[in-house]
Amino acid sequence: MATFLDFEKPIAELQGRIDELRQTAADGAVDIESEVAKLQAKSDKMLTDTYARLTPWQKTQVARHPERPHFKHYVAELIEDFMPLGGDRAFADDNAIMGGLGRFRGRRVMVIGHEKGDDTASRLKHNFGMGKPEGYRKAIRLMRLADKFGLPVVTLVDTSGAFPGVQAEERGQAEAIARSTEQCLNLGVPLVSAILGEGGSGGAIALASGNTVLMMEHAVYSVISPEGCASILWRTADKAADAAEAMKVTAQHLKELGVIDRIVAEPLGGAHRDPKVAIRALGDAIESALNDLDGGSPEGLRQARRAKFLAMGRL
Repeated sequence: MATFLDFEKPIAELQGRIDELRQTAADGAVDIESEVAKLQAKSDKMLTDTYARLTPWQKTQVARHPERPHFKHYVAELIEDFMPLGGDRAFADDNAIMGGLGRFRGRRVMVIGHEKGDDTASRLKHNFGMGKPEGYRKAIRLMRLADKFGLPVVTLVDTSGAFPGVQAEERGQAEAIARSTEQCLNLGVPLVSAILGEGGSGGAIALASGNTVLMMEHAVYSVISPEGCASILWRTADKAADAAEAMKVTAQHLKELGVIDRIVAEPLGGAHRDPKVAIRALGDAIESALNDLDGGSPEGLRQARRAKFLAMGRL
């Protein structure tokens, strides 16, 4: 059964009526198809109208939807012969940041990304997608491996931020994030990054400093979560909606500001309503971006990447 967000309650109620009518028809000989069709058309219109005017805070809720496809779903649909590679060769393997080799539409690639998990057990296993230092050091190792063998890198970003625990700080969280960002900028192979849901703070930019940065239509990308920002500015998380509006966290805002390069359209109602369509759309966007970067020299790719990020914020 679909999980509806708070602002989707009128749609949920209408969909509930439709389900009840269908159940009634299944139990007897009553023909109610015409009534169901009318209600479904009304529900579809309501969904279209709602998603056409989402606020930044509502988009944040969509980006966090528990049924939204994650790293493992994109890999399963887009990457053939995926071979996961684990460990940072220094401390441990981090399940929040995953990566490995595979073939993307006939092209050998290195894929790295955040995995949040999709039920209680897997969310705990993957630490809700919040990477630890060993996760970012694993990403560095895999990027260097890709660079060595001339393989393009695809990163799939979906995290509320790097893990803020004491143990992570003791193991050098800030240094690991900085080194991972540096490695992104130093790559001599194409790097295409995609923001799938949440792109939170340094935990996101450590994997997202790409030649081309894609962003799903209802994803968000910011230096801090709206709740975190509100807690600092207003000393209450109740102002999260105001913070989301002020920070301009949506794909549409960030495209206008030049922070990302392309917005990938999602199915009506968000990627969680039709994951296969959303995944295929992102696959097309990644393929197009890699085609555009084909033939670039290592130094040319590095210079273009650095120039792209240095230009942000300049008037």
